[in-house]
Amino acid sequence: MILRLVFPALLLLVCAGCGSDKTVPGHRAIVTLTEGQAAGVPSPYDDQITVYRGLPYAKPPVGDLRWQAPAPAESWRGVRYADTFSESCYQPRHWDYFVWRREDFAVSENCLYLNVWVPDDAQNLPVMVWFHGGSHISGQGHSLIFDGTTLAKQDVLVVTVNYRLGPFGFLAHPWLSEIGDTGSSGNYGLMDSIAALEWVQRNADALGGDSGNVTIFGQSAGAQSVCSLMASGRARGLFHKVIGQSASCLSSVATTDVNGYHRGSELVSKLGVKSAEELLAADADALLEAMVASNWQSETRVTIDGYVLNEQPPEVFSSGAQARVPVMLGFLAVEDEQFFPVTEAVTEAQLDEFLTFVAGQRAAELKAQYDMADLTPGELKGVISTDIYIALGVQRWAEYQDAIGQPTYLYYMDHIPPAFHIYMPEQPFLDLPGGPRSGGAYHSGDLALVFGSTDKVGYDWTDDDRAVSEHMVRYWTNFAKTGDPNDSGETEWGAFTRDSLNTQVINVSPATVSGVKTRILDILSHRQPL
Repeated sequence: MILRLVFPALLLLVCAGCGSDKTVPGHRAIVTLTEGQAAGVPSPYDDQITVYRGLPYAKPPVGDLRWQAPAPAESWRGVRYADTFSESCYQPRHWDYFVWRREDFAVSENCLYLNVWVPDDAQNLPVMVWFHGGSHISGQGHSLIFDGTTLAKQDVLVVTVNYRLGPFGFLAHPWLSEIGDTGSSGNYGLMDSIAALEWVQRNADALGGDSGNVTIFGQSAGAQSVCSLMASGRARGLFHKVIGQSASCLSSVATTDVNGYHRGSELVSKLGVKSAEELLAADADALLEAMVASNWQSETRVTIDGYVLNEQPPEVFSSGAQARVPVMLGFLAVEDEQFFPVTEAVTEAQLDEFLTFVAGQRAAELKAQYDMADLTPGELKGVISTDIYIALGVQRWAEYQDAIGQPTYLYYMDHIPPAFHIYMPEQPFLDLPGGPRSGGAYHSGDLALVFGSTDKVGYDWTDDDRAVSEHMVRYWTNFAKTGDPNDSGETEWGAFTRDSLNTQVINVSPATVSGVKTRILDILSHRQPL
């Protein structure tokens, strides 16, 4: 991985002295937020939708605020022209891996901004707050694939968030705990998410939303984030429904080094600094290089810090102490495609040892559930690891919510979308040997469908893809409105219970079935008894 990172300054577009205007030329009507007045712009995809780009929800976490809990954003005078997205939070670029390829783009530690899409004349609309994925190391809420126009057209207010990533967002170390205003370290990215939700509570109503009806949703690391927020008392009351796509916080916990100090110390050692002061002054590029050199990212970035999270999320959920909110959760048919790097050196004997570790006396039974004729030992290990990490974790999440009597909906998408460079709309083509659909229903293959952005990113879309996207947009926004993905009075999607295992299979003709991967998940479930 080549790290070529720059520090372009963030330009804040503020019009001082315009506060008395009701509109700004080229912009929409001015709204009054708790931090000041802001003017949005028409969405380029529908002029009945206004987008507010780059609104600050916290002070820039730079200087003495690096590795501190986010502080409330400062107020501004006059009208802020909210027509420019912020720069992405500091992260690696110039790397090429399957659909997640990224090239050069502007990054900054001054990145705690969010974006809002809202229909004209909105009043008391449900609010949907999106937390992007990217292993808590990369990503940005303003990627074109996350354009909120199509969702907002269904009468919801959409918010997408940038939060601190990698060591800037999740580094834990005794030095940082000593100087931190919380007495802890790590999980700064989750603190940012909480700060963004506090901003929503302060400002949603002024924008035409309903601060009493907030749904948080995320995919991959974003789903791990929203799951973790359910386990955090500090986020309680800031949201009212949760959608989790293709990950959870229940199967990715660290069994050792739960506070992250060991890995953090390894990173700091590679960085070569000798004090907290030197760490605070460390070059951002050098921090990313130390992250790679120390393999800091080898385990979950979310730690048990004693501030955001006091105990492991599985312990919180198994005791029924998580947020008591409706959930809609799911995963895709081929999440393993390129998800975990395959180690081709894995032998049959090593595979059997792994199977015994994950399935105990049912190892042979588990192995028989997979088609070994098409899989090498290394590939099978990757498939099973993905089933543990995603499928088992997501279904356990659903089971825990059902156990506390909350409305729960589980889905499984087996529709196969085209694979493309999802974060490079100007270079979407991805050369797969079997064609753009040979990756199956791959991890992240749902993103354009959920956001209805098939006309903005990718290529080779068909009418079937658009029909599936219409289903998903309807399910997601229905759930945000009512806590039920079905249209009013309909029961197309049966609610999940631990007895029924009802799962909505999403494709051109969606239908509810009684569980998917049921035998595999039953065998694996001994790893995490309810």
